[in-house]
Amino acid sequence: MASVKDVAAADFIPALAAHLKKSGKLQVPAWTELAKTASFKEHGPQDPDWFYTHAAALARHIYLRRGVGVGALRKVYGGKVRRGCAPNHFGLASGSVQRKALQALEKVKILEQIPSGKGRQITPTGRRELDRIANQVIAAKQGAAAAAADE
Repeated sequence: MASVKDVAAADFIPALAAHLKKSGKLQVPAWTELAKTASFKEHGPQDPDWFYTHAAALARHIYLRRGVGVGALRKVYGGKVRRGCAPNHFGLASGSVQRKALQALEKVKILEQIPSGKGRQITPTGRRELDRIANQVIAAKQGAAAAAADE
């Protein structure tokens, strides 16, 4: 039985995002089409379903490393603040986007807060669901490889 660790992020995150969108359980805030993901960005995301992709990336990140909170995720998704002629600096990502995505995943029962208050962790239900999707991704890749080998 494979787990999320056995699947590349580039393959797993779109599959989980598609699953979250198809299930219809994840509540997407109304402001997502107007929001930027960080104060140093000029524009918001171009993909209309970016919130599903971001929530999937957060779920994978917390699967691999439990106890991550909003502050740590702001650093992970932060980037370069371009200041014109002055040297660039590091800027944090939006805390609201991280918080709302984590809260949406908590409502779907994929994540839960750690009782000691030190971030979030995957629930047993969430771990089972993410592993199931990882197995589907592996099966699809093996099927595609077998089809390519037959040609």
